[in-house]
Amino acid sequence: MADPTYTPPEVWTNTESGGKFAGINRPTAGAREQRDLPVGDHPFQLYSSATPNGVKAGIMFEELLEAGHAAEYDAWYIGISDGDQFASGFVDINPNSKIPALLDRSGPEPVRVFESGAILVHLAEKFGAFLPTDRTRAEVLSWLFWQVGSAPFIGGGFGHFYAYAPEKYEYPINRYAMETKRLFDVADRRLAQSEYLGGADYTVADIATFPWFAPFVQGGIYGEARKFLSIHEYEHVERWVNQIAQRPAVRRGRIVNKTWGEEDEQLRERHSAGDFAGKNV
Repeated sequence: MADPTYTPPEVWTNTESGGKFAGINRPTAGAREQRDLPVGDHPFQLYSSATPNGVKAGIMFEELLEAGHAAEYDAWYIGISDGDQFASGFVDINPNSKIPALLDRSGPEPVRVFESGAILVHLAEKFGAFLPTDRTRAEVLSWLFWQVGSAPFIGGGFGHFYAYAPEKYEYPINRYAMETKRLFDVADRRLAQSEYLGGADYTVADIATFPWFAPFVQGGIYGEARKFLSIHEYEHVERWVNQIAQRPAVRRGRIVNKTWGEEDEQLRERHSAGDFAGKNV
């Protein structure tokens, strides 16, 4: 049991902290093993897992394909609990060793893109979709980066201390529960005024935020978090989640690189539209 009266030392040193991800967390970057990434036939190679951040890229690709764009992609599973993100091939694409990561081979030279928000903007600009070019662009980008900046408070903050930390402490759980509820309130107030976060149209701001908010609304993240945080209070967020969840591309994108849950809602790898045959999408 950790000491609640812990006083930080003058100089921090790494110690085994326990918890779900203790075996892979280190205070250093870089590759831990030499291993190349698989590469498919399509112009875009996505390396990911169906976490909230990873789901963003899968939804974006499926939305582009649904809209008729030439955005065919291969999606390869990266097992973050197994440390796949520390293999040399992955680190070459994302030196931060986080999913998702993208290799864009559609041009004369391959382009690496890492961080989920950067991937959404890169694809939106490449295909001229889901990111307006008029005066509403600034509004959409503001909400996109609001989400990108907010995710650590929800995942590494609330999610970690409420669901994954080896011991439960009141202060961090209360601190991040408050911040998570505040973020839901920000979105709820906006969605009381607007159909989507960026305005009247569905954009990258919604694609980025939906994978984080939907599991709370639908009760699929961090155990009893929906009840604990009284998520039912955010009726406008619930309306928005339910509306987006019915989109065919979203239904497909949510299961790309998913390896848990019901078997008909898993798709470890995606290489063509035919891979969704027999799935609950």
